Amino acid sequence: MAYKITEDCIACGTCVAECPVEAISEGDIYVIDPDTCTDCGTCVEVCPVESIVPAE
Repeated sequence: MAYKITEDCIACGTCVAECPVEAISEGDIYVIDPDTCTDCGTCVEVCPVESIVPAE
C-alpha cells in the first residue's frame, strides 16, 4: 500500500530528499505518486508534522 500526504503538509521538502524512488512531487501540498511509491515508509519517518499516512 502506498502513502499519501494530507492537508497538514507544510511543504518543507524533507520527504522529497528521503524518497529513494523520487515518488514525491512539490506543490502547495506535496503529492506522492502511488504507482511509483514502494511503501518503504522513509518519508513517514522524517515528516516533522506527521502529514504522511497510508493511502486507503
